[in-house]
Amino acid sequence: MKIPEYKLLIDAKGLKKLNKEKWNDRLVPATLKVGDRDYSVNTGYRGAHTRKLKKKSFEVEFDKPEAFHDQKTIHLNAEYNDYSLLRSKLSFDLFSKLQVLTPKSEHIILTLNDLYKSIYLKLDSIDEYYLINNSLPEGGIFYAQNDDANFSLIRPDDYKPKRSLMDGYKRKFGSDEDDVALQVLIYKINTLKREDFVREANNLIDVEKYINWLCGVVCTQNFDAFIQNYALYRNRATGRFEVIPWDYDATWGRDINGRLMEYDYIPITGYNTLTARILDCPSLKEQYRERMDYILETIFTEQALEPEIRKHHQTLRPYVMEDSFQKTKLGYFDSEPEFILTYIRDRRAYLQEELTRLT
Repeated sequence: MKIPEYKLLIDAKGLKKLNKEKWNDRLVPATLKVGDRDYSVNTGYRGAHTRKLKKKSFEVEFDKPEAFHDQKTIHLNAEYNDYSLLRSKLSFDLFSKLQVLTPKSEHIILTLNDLYKSIYLKLDSIDEYYLINNSLPEGGIFYAQNDDANFSLIRPDDYKPKRSLMDGYKRKFGSDEDDVALQVLIYKINTLKREDFVREANNLIDVEKYINWLCGVVCTQNFDAFIQNYALYRNRATGRFEVIPWDYDATWGRDINGRLMEYDYIPITGYNTLTARILDCPSLKEQYRERMDYILETIFTEQALEPEIRKHHQTLRPYVMEDSFQKTKLGYFDSEPEFILTYIRDRRAYLQEELTRLT
């Protein structure tokens, strides 16, 4: 099975600018070749710690969104510390099965000038075009850009009050009305009494979808996902918020640097203030318990996930052998499917045992 090839052409001046100012989010002009089409784009490095690595991730912004599947922006993720090249893809596919709004993802081959040729994961941007392409009502979109996005009134680093209820969030799309709605959400999460929270929660957030998202984060064990690595979408038709996952390479038994993360590192109760409020309500905790029990019996199992893992591994392997960055890591790449399957077995058993205590 072939995977698409993208060719990103950046002139010497632009590439020098990117490398000199790699922590700057400024974009430079470029050309993106896909198949027999050339697209005029602007591009730059994206991500946080990944900018320090030899293999960089890119943001690509099209001059004419209508020319490329009605997309304004796509993200090309390096996945450099994930020797399997599978963790993000497996995670996003899992969230889709859980009926959580998820960016569309696919592996591609990216050629950057004549410098290198490597496997990347292409992701749709979560923006107004994502709403259009997924037939979703117009609404506000916020990025959780740092760990202040913990649904709390308190900063997690020094436990001091936040300066603003918007701390941790950056509006990607929307209006002042959406900003107010987000502030109301944060305020009510932190101030409503339990009985009032139970009654009003589903008017603020789509509780069923939040629980689905929570199950996905707990299963994949994404440490940062509770307080960042997500987007918030406010559906103006319902007035409710939904969580959209983002950045899932540090999952399935590996941390942000690709090191082992023990299968029992993250508790079944997760983190963040909103999760704590939900699990403090007996009826909502029971909803979470029943949903997690179903997922552990049907979706998050070795039997269900192994064919998918093997298929992706076999598809990518010929390209890994030619990859400028991965070909020296072929042994790691070949051993990772078993590592991921072992993680699924151990994590699943741990969560099933913890479910018996979640009453």
